Amino acid sequence: MTTPPPGLRERKKQATREALREAALRLAVERGPDQVRVEDIAEAAGVSPRTYNNYFASREQAIVSAVTAGREARIAAAVAARPIGVHLADAVTEAVVEQYTNTGEREQQALLLITTRTALRDAFLDTTADIEHPLTAVIAERLGDTGAHTARVLAASVAAAVRIALEGWLRPAGNAEAAESFGAGGLVVPSGSLPDQLRAALAPLAPAFDAAERRTQP
Repeated sequence: MTTPPPGLRERKKQATREALREAALRLAVERGPDQVRVEDIAEAAGVSPRTYNNYFASREQAIVSAVTAGREARIAAAVAARPIGVHLADAVTEAVVEQYTNTGEREQQALLLITTRTALRDAFLDTTADIEHPLTAVIAERLGDTGAHTARVLAASVAAAVRIALEGWLRPAGNAEAAESFGAGGLVVPSGSLPDQLRAALAPLAPAFDAAERRTQP
């Protein structure tokens, strides 16, 4: 079924959200995240602080949104686009790895900021929960009507695994000084390969995905 295009009101809301996250990232890069107020972001985007609060609960959410916007929908769409012959576990893993590692210049700027501030890292990690709803829908479609509950459990497990992988990737180097810096919002050196971390975190879910698929076979 083809999804109808968004109406004028929805397009205006999308444009406002885009303007706010672009302004948040630009100001954070120019001034440093700690020197940016919600009022500054709202003014740069041409809206009121009250309007800002309708879209984001904090400046950290707006900055992080510059790298995470639409990612959960793209993951679900990538899974749906995989051929039926591809194992669901493989489809989910490759979709997650692709969407978390193929970043442009803007996303790289945001990630650099995220690794240097505890509040930004926390906001970034919290966005993994957004994967659950759209992924539940696409997994349920793949498994059929009898797989609705299983789809939700699997999608929630994927979101948790992605968060664990990102936490491991963002942790500081293994020494006391670095750990103290992490807690204080200092520079964090990402640990190892993010694709490898994601695949390792998702690998334990493969048997559950395979079992769910087997139950749908005639």
